[in-house]
Amino acid sequence: MQGPFNRSGKSKPMAEINVVPFIDVMLVLLVVFMITAPMLTQGVQVELPQVTSQPIEPQEDNDPIIISVDSDGGYFITLGEDSTSVSLDEMSSRVTTIIQRRPGTPVMVRGDRNVAYGQIVVLMSTLQGAGVANVGLLSEPPKDG
Repeated sequence: MQGPFNRSGKSKPMAEINVVPFIDVMLVLLVVFMITAPMLTQGVQVELPQVTSQPIEPQEDNDPIIISVDSDGGYFITLGEDSTSVSLDEMSSRVTTIIQRRPGTPVMVRGDRNVAYGQIVVLMSTLQGAGVANVGLLSEPPKDG
Protein backbone atom coordinates (compact mmCIF):
# COMPACT_ATOMS: atom_id res chain seq x y z
CA MET A 1 0.00 0.00 0.00
CA GLN A 2 1.54 3.21 -1.16
CA GLY A 3 0.63 6.52 0.44
CA PRO A 4 2.00 9.20 2.68
CA PHE A 5 2.96 6.59 5.26
CA ASN A 6 5.88 4.23 5.04
CA ARG A 7 5.85 0.71 6.48
CA SER A 8 6.51 1.83 10.02
CA GLY A 9 3.42 4.05 9.98
CA LYS A 10 5.26 7.35 10.19
CA SER A 11 4.67 10.10 7.67
CA LYS A 12 7.36 11.11 5.23
CA PRO A 13 8.88 14.57 5.75
CA MET A 14 7.73 17.04 3.15
CA ALA A 15 10.50 18.59 1.11
CA GLU A 16 8.39 21.53 -0.05
CA ILE A 17 7.45 24.60 1.95
CA ASN A 18 3.95 25.99 1.62
CA VAL A 19 4.60 29.66 0.83
CA VAL A 20 1.00 30.80 0.33
CA PRO A 21 0.42 31.72 4.02
CA PHE A 22 3.79 33.49 4.06
CA ILE A 23 2.80 35.59 1.02
CA ASP A 24 -0.56 36.42 2.63
CA VAL A 25 1.14 37.67 5.79
CA MET A 26 3.61 39.77 3.78
CA LEU A 27 0.81 41.38 1.77
CA VAL A 28 -1.10 42.25 4.94
CA LEU A 29 2.05 43.80 6.45
CA LEU A 30 2.67 45.74 3.23
CA VAL A 31 -0.84 47.21 3.35
CA VAL A 32 -0.47 48.08 7.05
CA PHE A 33 2.83 49.87 6.46
CA MET A 34 1.49 51.69 3.40
CA ILE A 35 -1.39 53.04 5.48
CA THR A 36 0.62 53.97 8.57
CA ALA A 37 3.75 55.44 6.92
CA PRO A 38 2.19 58.80 5.92
CA MET A 39 0.76 59.18 9.43
CA LEU A 40 4.21 58.91 10.99
CA THR A 41 5.42 62.15 9.39
CA GLN A 42 2.30 64.21 10.05
CA GLY A 43 1.48 65.92 13.32
CA VAL A 44 4.78 65.21 15.04
CA GLN A 45 5.54 67.79 17.70
CA VAL A 46 9.22 68.71 17.51
CA GLU A 47 11.16 71.05 19.73
CA LEU A 48 14.38 71.80 17.91
CA PRO A 49 17.59 71.83 19.95
CA GLN A 50 19.55 75.01 20.45
CA VAL A 51 23.21 74.26 19.99
CA THR A 52 26.38 76.08 19.19
CA SER A 53 27.86 74.88 15.91
CA GLN A 54 31.34 75.25 14.50
CA PRO A 55 31.75 77.96 11.87
CA ILE A 56 32.32 76.84 8.29
CA GLU A 57 35.88 77.32 7.10
CA PRO A 58 35.98 79.70 4.13
CA GLN A 59 37.25 78.22 0.89
CA GLU A 60 39.82 80.34 -0.89
CA ASP A 61 38.78 79.55 -4.46
CA ASN A 62 35.00 79.30 -4.19
CA ASP A 63 32.98 82.14 -2.65
CA PRO A 64 29.57 80.83 -1.62
CA ILE A 65 26.34 82.12 -3.08
CA ILE A 66 24.32 83.56 -0.20
CA ILE A 67 20.58 83.92 -0.71
CA SER A 68 18.97 86.14 1.94
CA VAL A 69 15.32 86.67 2.79
CA ASP A 70 14.64 89.82 4.81
CA SER A 71 11.77 90.33 7.26
CA ASP A 72 9.59 91.82 4.49
CA GLY A 73 10.05 88.72 2.31
CA GLY A 74 12.46 90.28 -0.18
CA TYR A 75 15.15 88.12 -1.77
CA PHE A 76 18.80 89.14 -2.04
CA ILE A 77 21.64 87.31 -3.74
CA THR A 78 25.19 87.88 -2.51
CA LEU A 79 28.30 86.67 -4.30
CA GLY A 80 31.51 87.91 -2.73
CA GLU A 81 30.92 91.56 -1.79
CA ASP A 82 28.16 92.18 -4.35
CA SER A 83 24.60 92.02 -2.94
CA THR A 84 21.59 92.53 -5.20
CA SER A 85 17.84 92.56 -4.61
CA VAL A 86 16.14 90.04 -6.94
CA SER A 87 12.80 88.38 -7.56
CA LEU A 88 12.43 84.63 -7.03
CA ASP A 89 12.54 83.87 -10.78
CA GLU A 90 15.54 86.13 -11.38
CA MET A 91 17.35 84.56 -8.43
CA SER A 92 16.74 81.10 -9.90
CA SER A 93 18.19 82.04 -13.28
CA ARG A 94 21.24 83.74 -11.73
CA VAL A 95 21.99 80.76 -9.48
CA THR A 96 21.65 78.40 -12.47
CA THR A 97 24.13 80.50 -14.44
CA ILE A 98 26.65 80.62 -11.59
CA ILE A 99 26.36 76.86 -10.92
CA GLN A 100 26.90 76.11 -14.62
CA ARG A 101 30.01 78.32 -14.73
CA ARG A 102 31.43 77.12 -11.42
CA PRO A 103 30.08 73.69 -10.43
CA GLY A 104 30.50 72.91 -6.75
CA THR A 105 29.86 76.47 -5.62
CA PRO A 106 28.28 76.26 -2.15
CA VAL A 107 24.83 77.82 -1.74
CA MET A 108 23.77 79.21 1.65
CA VAL A 109 20.39 80.52 2.76
CA ARG A 110 19.97 83.29 5.33
CA GLY A 111 16.44 83.89 6.53
CA ASP A 112 15.18 86.48 8.98
CA ARG A 113 13.63 84.85 12.04
CA ASN A 114 10.32 86.58 11.28
CA VAL A 115 10.02 85.11 7.77
CA ALA A 116 7.38 82.42 7.37
CA TYR A 117 8.73 78.88 7.18
CA GLY A 118 6.79 78.32 3.95
CA GLN A 119 8.71 81.08 2.20
CA ILE A 120 12.03 79.43 3.06
CA VAL A 121 10.69 76.09 1.78
CA VAL A 122 9.63 77.73 -1.49
CA LEU A 123 13.10 79.27 -1.78
CA MET A 124 14.81 75.93 -1.19
CA SER A 125 12.52 74.23 -3.71
CA THR A 126 13.35 76.91 -6.28
CA LEU A 127 17.07 76.41 -5.62
CA GLN A 128 16.63 72.68 -6.12
CA GLY A 129 14.92 73.37 -9.43
CA ALA A 130 17.86 75.60 -10.38
CA GLY A 131 20.23 72.65 -10.06
CA VAL A 132 21.54 73.14 -6.53
CA ALA A 133 22.14 69.76 -4.89
CA ASN A 134 22.99 70.93 -1.36
CA VAL A 135 21.82 74.04 0.46
CA GLY A 136 23.34 75.23 3.73
CA LEU A 137 21.40 77.23 6.30
CA LEU A 138 23.18 80.10 8.03
CA SER A 139 22.52 81.02 11.65
CA GLU A 140 24.03 83.09 14.41
CA PRO A 141 25.38 81.65 17.63
CA PRO A 142 23.17 82.19 20.68
CA LYS A 143 23.85 85.42 22.57
CA ASP A 144 24.82 85.04 26.21
CA GLY A 145 23.11 87.29 28.64
